[in-house]
Amino acid sequence: MKYFFLLTLPFFFFFCNTQKVKPKINASINVAELPSQESWNSTITFTDSGRIQAVMKVGHLRMFSKQQETLIDGYQHVDFYNPSEIKTTTLTSLRGKVNDASKDLYAFENVVAKNDSGTQLESEMLMWRNKDQKIVTDKFVTITTPTEKIQGYGFESDQHLQNYIIHKPVYVTTSDSLR
Repeated sequence: MKYFFLLTLPFFFFFCNTQKVKPKINASINVAELPSQESWNSTITFTDSGRIQAVMKVGHLRMFSKQQETLIDGYQHVDFYNPSEIKTTTLTSLRGKVNDASKDLYAFENVVAKNDSGTQLESEMLMWRNKDQKIVTDKFVTITTPTEKIQGYGFESDQHLQNYIIHKPVYVTTSDSLR
């Protein structure tokens, strides 16, 4: 055993040198385009003065600090709460983004918002405006309530879908026609 150690010792010195190995760098990657943070299956809570306003669950989140923007892929599920912190509305979509400066939330693709009284809003794009906590869009929307169905372009509502306006309605029907 002693001789084995003496014979192998020169090989260690020969093959182990102090030269550092540099990793290969892919020059095609633009570091400025990479997210500053990234996460999967995340939950984000929006609060104001310690009160919960909304809780958002997302599939894949990429935060870009320089652009002050967070992109959401996979799914987006947002629960909105009233001042008593009771959940009143749920919004779902396949993609979204958050303007990190204004805290405005955008939802894209298969957007559905539903409140606790059965009002449902469908569109391809909505924005939740943080400054006045309104849901708005200039796109086509469908609102279905227990008593009516309205379709049109342009929409504005409180975040609880209780007081809403469709700016250019194109179709209206009442509960008798829905049955």
